[in-house]
Amino acid sequence: MYRRKLLLVIVFIVFVFGFYFLYLFNKTFFLDNTQFKNEVNYIYIEEGDNFESLCDQLSPYLNSVSDFEVAAKKKGYFNMVKPGKYALYKGSSNNEIINSLRSKNLTVMVIFNNQERLENLAGRVSRQIAPDSITLLKVFRDRDFLNQNGFTIDNALSMYLPNTYQFFWNTSAVNFRDKMLKSYKNFWTEARIKKANQIGLNPNNIISLAAVVQKESQKVDERPRVAGVYINRLNRKMKLQADPTVIYALKLKYQNFDTLIKRVLYKDLKIKSPFNTYLHKGIPPGPITMPELSVIEAVLNYERHNFLYFVANPKKPGYHLFATNGRDHNRNKKAYTDWLNRNRVYR
Repeated sequence: MYRRKLLLVIVFIVFVFGFYFLYLFNKTFFLDNTQFKNEVNYIYIEEGDNFESLCDQLSPYLNSVSDFEVAAKKKGYFNMVKPGKYALYKGSSNNEIINSLRSKNLTVMVIFNNQERLENLAGRVSRQIAPDSITLLKVFRDRDFLNQNGFTIDNALSMYLPNTYQFFWNTSAVNFRDKMLKSYKNFWTEARIKKANQIGLNPNNIISLAAVVQKESQKVDERPRVAGVYINRLNRKMKLQADPTVIYALKLKYQNFDTLIKRVLYKDLKIKSPFNTYLHKGIPPGPITMPELSVIEAVLNYERHNFLYFVANPKKPGYHLFATNGRDHNRNKKAYTDWLNRNRVYR
C-alpha cells in the first residue's frame, strides 16, 4: 500500500513538473508576447547592431524580453542578428518574431523627384533607406565611378531618374547608386538613343535640356513646344537664353537653394557661371533640376515649328506666348513686363 501511494505521489509530481515545463515551453515559444495596440510595428536593425541593442529596441513592444532572449538562444538566433527592416505583428509569439527577424527582411519603396542637386537627392533618399546623406553624397560624387560611366560632377544628377524604386531598407549607398545606373541604362533604349542622336545630342544632354524645359513650363501639353524652341535655337547656333539657368546660377553662387526668385533682372544675366545660357552657347553642363521622365520624352519628341522665342502669357497663367522673330517677341515681352510691374513683382 505504501509503495502504491509513493508511486502515485511520484507520478503526480512528475505530472505537475511536466505540465509546468510544458507551460514554460509553450509560453516561451508559442504564446503571444506582444504588448502594443497597432496591428504592426516596424523594427529597424542597423549595421553593427547586436542582440543586446535589438532587445533594447524590442523592449517597448514585448510582454517579456527575458522570454524572447531564452527563445532566441534556443533557436540559435542570438548571434545571427541581421540588418534590415522587419515587421512585428500584434499577437506574435517569440517563435514567429524570431522567424521574421531571421528571414523576412522587408523592402521599402524609395521615391524621389524634383531634386536640384545631388545634396538634395542624398537628403531625400537618406530618409527612406539606412545610409545617411553624407555617405550617399560621397558615393554619388565618386569621381572614378563617374568617369568610368561617362558622367561628370556637373551632370551626375542625370543618372538618377525620378521614379518609385524597391529596395531593402539596409541597402548600401553603393548598391543604391549601382541600381540607379542600371535603371538609367534600361531607360536609354536604342530607340531613345537614336532619337537623341538625330537631334544631335546624347542622353545626358537631353536630360539637361529637359531640366530647363521643366523649369520653363509646368504645363505638360506645352513642353514639347518649349523643347522645340530650344532645339531650333541650338540648330541656329543661338544661345538658349533660358531664365531658369540664370536662377540656378544665382542659387549656386550664393549656395541658397531655398530662395524663391520670381523675376530675373538684367543684371542677373551677367552672372559668371557655366550654367548661364545668356553668356554661354549650348546646353548647360548638367541638369538644373531632376526632370520628370515625361519631360525627357517631350524633348525626344519635340514639336516641329519655327518659333525661336517665348515669354510668359499674362492672360493665361502657366502658358507662354511664342514668336518666330524678335519684333513679335519684344511685343509679347512688353506685355508680360507691364503685367509684372502692375502686380509689383520685382524679384
